[in-house]
Amino acid sequence: MSDIHATSFRYDCVCTELEKQPHPYILKMFEKEKEDTVLRKSKGESKDTMHLYLAGNNKLLTDTRLGDDDCLLLYKTLTNNFYVVSIDLRYNNIGDEGAKHIGKLIEESCTLRDINLMFNNIEENGAESISKALMSNESLSSLRMTGNKIGNKGGMYFAQALQVNSTLESLDLGDTDLKIESVIALCSVLYNNTSIKSLNVNRPILFTHQEETTVHFSKLLKVNTSLQELHLRKYDMRDFGMTRLAECLMDNFTLTHLDLSCNRITRDGAKELAKVLKNNTALVFIDLANNRLEDDGAIYLAEALISYNTTLQSLVISNNNIKGPGLCAIADSIKENTRLTNIYIWGNVLEEPACIAFAKLMETGRLNKKDTDIKPYVVDGITYLSEINRRPDRHYFWAPSYGDDVPDWQIRGENPSGTTVIAMLDPRFIDPY
Repeated sequence: MSDIHATSFRYDCVCTELEKQPHPYILKMFEKEKEDTVLRKSKGESKDTMHLYLAGNNKLLTDTRLGDDDCLLLYKTLTNNFYVVSIDLRYNNIGDEGAKHIGKLIEESCTLRDINLMFNNIEENGAESISKALMSNESLSSLRMTGNKIGNKGGMYFAQALQVNSTLESLDLGDTDLKIESVIALCSVLYNNTSIKSLNVNRPILFTHQEETTVHFSKLLKVNTSLQELHLRKYDMRDFGMTRLAECLMDNFTLTHLDLSCNRITRDGAKELAKVLKNNTALVFIDLANNRLEDDGAIYLAEALISYNTTLQSLVISNNNIKGPGLCAIADSIKENTRLTNIYIWGNVLEEPACIAFAKLMETGRLNKKDTDIKPYVVDGITYLSEINRRPDRHYFWAPSYGDDVPDWQIRGENPSGTTVIAMLDPRFIDPY
């Protein structure tokens, strides 16, 4: 099966064979793909692969989520299929039984590259089925299990799979109720696994305050040469853990994205991170949102950015109780550091000097409105900043289906309010930024 017509025909045959009702959502997405194929042919274009979008949280496309029986139908349909190379099954009602069918599909498929199963009902038995399939699969490069409560045993199953699998590049196990044993096991496996480039292990359930998991990841980063993206959100990380991490990051020149948001890092931890920035490592993105940096921490970072660092491109410091002096220092560093293009500061104490500093950056064009989460406005001669939804992770859980901020993976839909409405703007109220 190498086109949408053969895939759709196979799905109908499977439903008939198993005496199951076809799911209207799957039929709708097949029809959309057929329409897109016809449109492309009329333009002289061809299409060899398909991204099968079946997210259950898109109210413009469906009001009925997929279940375990639908996974069986998809498994039977997509076995030996060369057209569908990625599947998005987020926010459905898939449980352990459905995960077994997905596991069989992963095991038998030689073309699937990306599967998104975030926020379903998969637990440790389903995790075991999927992880066992990974041991024999040689095509899958990305797997997202975010929000499925696979627990400590589920995490251990995936750690075992990574000892054998050598093709998976991105693994997302955030918010899956991992515990200290499974987190350390995943970390230990990466000493020998050189294929994983992105790992998300956000929000484990930890009952210790000695930061063992942070220390383990620190030691890993000192020797690992393949990991490029690491998410350690909600690790209860303090300055001790940040210091250990910073010491080992000095010797790492492959990690580019580091997420340390929602921890307990203060100015002392920021001081150690500033030393890493002065060393000009490979880091291009750092997320420190929802920590406790305050003014001193922001000033430490600004000093590193203004005089030493030439690699960092994006910095997130939202909700850190940073006041005017700290934010003004960051604004001054942006003036001097032309490499830093994205800055996110909403949720701090936005005093007027800081508002004026960032308004000037946007007015002069040094800071693009698409590269920040704030927008300046003036009332009674006083400059304020308002929030706009431009955070880098804004499409992680959900994305709009219409408008000017639809990501590539999202299926576009029509605006329920109508797409032909034209607003007549008063020239006095047109946004100058």
